[in-house]
Amino acid sequence: MDEPELFRQGGFRLAARFSGGDIRGDEQQVRRLREFAQAEDPAADAVVAMMRENPAGRELFERALKDGIDSIEEPPDELRRFFLAVEATPFWVDRASVERGARAIVRTGLLGLFPLGDMALMGGYLASRATKSLVGTGAIEHKATKRLVETATWWIEVTNPGALRLGAEGYAAALRVRIVHAHVRAAMNRRPDWDYDRWDRPVNQVQTTGTLLLFSLVFVFGTQLLGIRYTARERADILHLWRYAGWLMGVDEELLPAGERDAWRLLWLLAATEFIPDEDSKRLARALLKSHEEIGHGRGVLGKVLSHVSVRVHSSISRLVLGKANADFLELPDDRVAQGAIVAAAGAIFAAETVRRTVPGLTALQERIGLAERRAYVAHLAKLFEIDATYAQHMRSAA
Repeated sequence: MDEPELFRQGGFRLAARFSGGDIRGDEQQVRRLREFAQAEDPAADAVVAMMRENPAGRELFERALKDGIDSIEEPPDELRRFFLAVEATPFWVDRASVERGARAIVRTGLLGLFPLGDMALMGGYLASRATKSLVGTGAIEHKATKRLVETATWWIEVTNPGALRLGAEGYAAALRVRIVHAHVRAAMNRRPDWDYDRWDRPVNQVQTTGTLLLFSLVFVFGTQLLGIRYTARERADILHLWRYAGWLMGVDEELLPAGERDAWRLLWLLAATEFIPDEDSKRLARALLKSHEEIGHGRGVLGKVLSHVSVRVHSSISRLVLGKANADFLELPDDRVAQGAIVAAAGAIFAAETVRRTVPGLTALQERIGLAERRAYVAHLAKLFEIDATYAQHMRSAA
């Protein structure tokens, strides 16, 4: 098979060369992956259908999130089946590995948010079939800043230490997003203009798998490009954390990477079959850049400088990772000075990370600093935006 555009240029070209083996898929694997483009999430879809008929459905869902399904006397059958499944933790989940993965993620502090927006979200817009649900709801294009903030907050909730224990904050966040996806899927399936031949099933298994890889593998790779250093075990632990998070989010177990090589091959297959940008990709990229520009609004001359720098920095990170062809298609600014500054900053971070790995106690200290940064960031966002951790508004809008 031909090399997909994502792996021909930029950072992912380096990944393909230095991943330690051949990550290319074959035609049979492509055919099998494409079958999942017609698969949805029956368990979550049944819960959403129940919520439409039962006014108390959402309240019962929230109670089961916090206290477990056994806390509800005679729950609806759809809710009971859903929670009996998600509360039966798979045998392959290693809680110690999940916690180590969370600590490795937390250690990156606010730097870890850059791959989220500049690589994961921006790169995800190249998958044009997946963008159709985003454009259909209007939530990304018309409320890009708030959506970016909500995504960052959700990602932090899921990746905090201890967050994926049953009933904990990240566990609840993963399941709520799964139900939001089901609400969006139901809304798109009700649209008479949904083109199943061109766009596949809305919010299908392939697309949720792509989201999982962007938040896991692309995060690891992106932070490495920015200078962060991980051990092989730390990389495996981060991917294991997201394997469990993906399972909670309803991703079919066949699509959950068991290791780093699995994840790279799956991303290659997705790049070959899903990363086909169109005009909607450009629209969403412009909306994301506009959200970065808004950092300087209302701050006078200094604000204009901040807006300019913010757009150039985020665009430069995206360009260095996605490659020239993809970045040009998305119409991202091409600022060589900013790109040089990013490379220089990554070198400085790499040097500091090398010191951290050699001096006893610095890793634990950096974990505490990173956790404090993340908590302060979420608290700051809560003051600026009305963030609904239950996503009730999104569910009502989709319904």
